[in-house]
Amino acid sequence: MEDDLPGIERNGKKINMASCDQTDSLQQNDPLIWNAIQDERTRQKQGLELIASENYTSAAVMEAAGTILTNKYAEGYPGRRYYGGCEFVDVIEAEARKRACDLFGAEHANVQPHAGSQANMSVYLTVLKPGDTFLAMDLAHGGHLTHGMHLNFSGQLYNAIHYGVSEKTHQIDFDHVAKLAREHKPKLIIAGASAYPREIDHPKFAEIAKEVGAIFMVDMAHYAGLVAAGLHNNPVEVADYVTSTSHKTLRGPRSGFVLTKKDNAKALDRTVFPGMQGGPLVHIIAGKAVCFKEAALPEFKVYAQQIINNAKALAEVLMNGGIQLASGGTDNHLMLADVTAIGLTGKIAEEALDRAGITVNKNMIPYDQRKPLDPSGIRIGTAALTTRGMKEEEMKKVGDWILTVLKSPEDASVTEKVIGEIHEFTKDYSVPGID
Repeated sequence: MEDDLPGIERNGKKINMASCDQTDSLQQNDPLIWNAIQDERTRQKQGLELIASENYTSAAVMEAAGTILTNKYAEGYPGRRYYGGCEFVDVIEAEARKRACDLFGAEHANVQPHAGSQANMSVYLTVLKPGDTFLAMDLAHGGHLTHGMHLNFSGQLYNAIHYGVSEKTHQIDFDHVAKLAREHKPKLIIAGASAYPREIDHPKFAEIAKEVGAIFMVDMAHYAGLVAAGLHNNPVEVADYVTSTSHKTLRGPRSGFVLTKKDNAKALDRTVFPGMQGGPLVHIIAGKAVCFKEAALPEFKVYAQQIINNAKALAEVLMNGGIQLASGGTDNHLMLADVTAIGLTGKIAEEALDRAGITVNKNMIPYDQRKPLDPSGIRIGTAALTTRGMKEEEMKKVGDWILTVLKSPEDASVTEKVIGEIHEFTKDYSVPGID
């Protein structure tokens, strides 16, 4: 019977997959992938993760996302599935939806979108028809690809009109937003950004949407954790639809979800399934359920406040060191640094920092004169380092290392010295799921 079971060949012998030891099967069966994962584990532990859209999940979230739930198909919704054997995954998805609603004060949640882009797509497909006009933030001023970038589905299917930030303050110009809304009469107005360092005034957007009769959507993917902690005004209170990722500041698995009112629930759910996706990723939904529970705890509020404190501390060090920041600082978890002020480009800065064990991403700044692949700035975020327990004093060290590298980007001896110091430094700060 054993010879009839599924297996693979290794070193000339047939290995029964049903009997493989779960603890070492990956290492044995695919050492290339296993080794790459170990290298990434080392990189995450030894380096300084400052990409604003990244974070470390808790061990509990990671455990939920890596369970046997990955084996289960569950097309449909709790209580209305197109597959049998869903009685237990129904419990998980129903609880994830309830926890999301409780956390953000929403009437309805759809936790099936595979990512933030799919969450945004689900709203567009629910309320817009091809060719309809929507108003959103310009990618070059801090918006997202799904806010109408011409190569993205959102820019190809719809007529995207873009607002931006003031050239003087680098903050959203609401007079311009209102002017565009009155001129173009968009069916949908979108607030939210992927590279905007200030708190977004959702009520002001809601006023403009109401004036022109537009549906109002907020993409809070970047700052959802700050909203959950009560440190950023809650868009659920004023928006028709709120989309988000579940990672970034929310510190869950990489995925998406949508919050809306009960009146919109049926249409939204029908768009997600069967309109846009098939079977949901139940193992990831389990991870989302865990992260929503964690974000409702008192200690999460302490964590979220520390994210902001750390961002402000790091911003101060960088500005004192001659780096110009878009809008002159930050209210949230991220900052946009103009490195042309010290004679660099974003690409050079990203690569130099990466060699020293500091991970950021190149990013355009408002009114950038350079190209997206080699812009004037870098984007820096503090959510991940805050998860590791770092506070304001540690941010001062991090800022000093950034400045040291950027002032001598091609000096190998400087890079070697900094990376050695960082490796020693990070030994004192654990990473969830690794240590």
